[in-house]
Amino acid sequence: MKKTSLRFLQAHTNMASVISELAPDLFGEGHKVDSDRTPYSLFVEAVEQVPIAISITDKKARILYVNEEFSRVTGYQPEDVLGENESILSDKRTPKEVYYDLWHTIRSKKIWRGTLCNRHKSGHRYLADLTIAPMLNQQGTVTHYIGMHRDITRSHESEKRIINQKLLIESVINSSPLAMVVIDNQDRVILDNHNYKALVTDLDKGEPALYFLHKLREEMGDLWSQLQGDEQGFANREFKIEGKGNGISHWFSCAGNWFMENEVNADAFFENTSKQYLILTITDITRQRRQMEELHIQTLKTLMSEDERVRSIRETLLGAIHQIQMPMNQIRAAEQILKHRQGEQQAGLLQILQQIQHSGEEAVSTMQKCIPEILQTAVIHVNLNQILHDVLLLSNQRIFSNGIDVHWQPLAQLPCMLGSENRLRILFKQLIDNAIEAISESDCTQQRLKITTNADADLIYVSIEDTGPGIPVDKRAKVFEPFYTTRPMGGTQAGMGLVMAKEIVNQHQGFIDIDPGYAQGCRLRISFPRHRQKPGGLD
Repeated sequence: MKKTSLRFLQAHTNMASVISELAPDLFGEGHKVDSDRTPYSLFVEAVEQVPIAISITDKKARILYVNEEFSRVTGYQPEDVLGENESILSDKRTPKEVYYDLWHTIRSKKIWRGTLCNRHKSGHRYLADLTIAPMLNQQGTVTHYIGMHRDITRSHESEKRIINQKLLIESVINSSPLAMVVIDNQDRVILDNHNYKALVTDLDKGEPALYFLHKLREEMGDLWSQLQGDEQGFANREFKIEGKGNGISHWFSCAGNWFMENEVNADAFFENTSKQYLILTITDITRQRRQMEELHIQTLKTLMSEDERVRSIRETLLGAIHQIQMPMNQIRAAEQILKHRQGEQQAGLLQILQQIQHSGEEAVSTMQKCIPEILQTAVIHVNLNQILHDVLLLSNQRIFSNGIDVHWQPLAQLPCMLGSENRLRILFKQLIDNAIEAISESDCTQQRLKITTNADADLIYVSIEDTGPGIPVDKRAKVFEPFYTTRPMGGTQAGMGLVMAKEIVNQHQGFIDIDPGYAQGCRLRISFPRHRQKPGGLD
């Protein structure tokens, strides 16, 4: 026991009674200091050595006793404060309302617990976690107060720093232009930002995090578990989400990083355990995607325009040659008849016919020389799903303006084939344009265009069906002939469209026909071999 404190206790003969009166509060009701059973010095040493600053005051808050921890916490030695008012520790930064509540509570014979801003003897401020209990005599009258406090400045600062860091993190996350969310290992959302909350309404997919987690795990497969186990992140995982009803589709790019956090509960005190979290960022890239698609469409149009121009000239010249050949065949037949007849009149007519025939052949020869050649194109591995997607983009405006409902059902893992990308685009552009025109001319209430792709071990299949008027059975064999059309006004609208389509299919060693069993319009079936010898190019 410290001599100073011991001398103080010995100098105050009433301290024993004070401690005796404190016994019920310190040790519970029914406990009193019994010098025979519990030495008085044990209580003195307990109060002296307890690691809590203790002070005992009278009813007017004059200090009667302080322990050693009190001196360490406040900087005041017993001789500095004995007889002084407890307010010697007070700092003006503590609001008056706090002191009012303190005195109101203890004068009501209740224990007060709270925090005060105190001033150390050296002048610096510290936060005191304080408990003041009124001491009552046998008549229930307050005789003394016992105060117990500890310096919580550092712990308060640590708590504030944690709160500030949390607020800073939340502020950074909320200021991010990306949707961000923190997910625990049970797929529960722990933290999110405002942009993420907006997705809940915009996507109409329930909890967006769960939706994207499902898509990511489905797409990444075993790679997901591998990256999670190694705590390696991922980025640029893009997904297309269809809008509500006939709304606009949206594209999102996902990135994620896993991190570990040490557990802070009692179970983890002696054994260090941790918990894994995923920071998932979701970026709306719809605008960039649309810009890319627009640029892609313009590129496709540029690539196709020259080929289409050449084919248009070829079609025009071939059409003219075809028109000339018909009367020339009749002239040739008349020439053969006249050759079998003798006479001066027939001789003159025969000469005229021969001159006409010769002029016609020269005209046909000249036009044949003017027919532009279709340049050879490189043959590469081509995915027909991508080709058809490109064509639908090119035809999107016509589809939309005609109110056509498109059913696009591609095979998810469609194998590639050898072919010319541009030729195949021209092929399917011609077929889809024909289907759109047929649907627009139909009186059918359901205007639908359905495109599907499929494959087996040998062939890749494309089906294009429309709800147009269809092609009569007796004319199906003729639609692939030059300048034949099923439309009204016959020759004035005749062309080489399906002839060119069949030519491209043949160049790719494929097959095209009209499904005879389809009665709701027209269904074209196109098939290509999966495996064939790779030529240098296509003419």
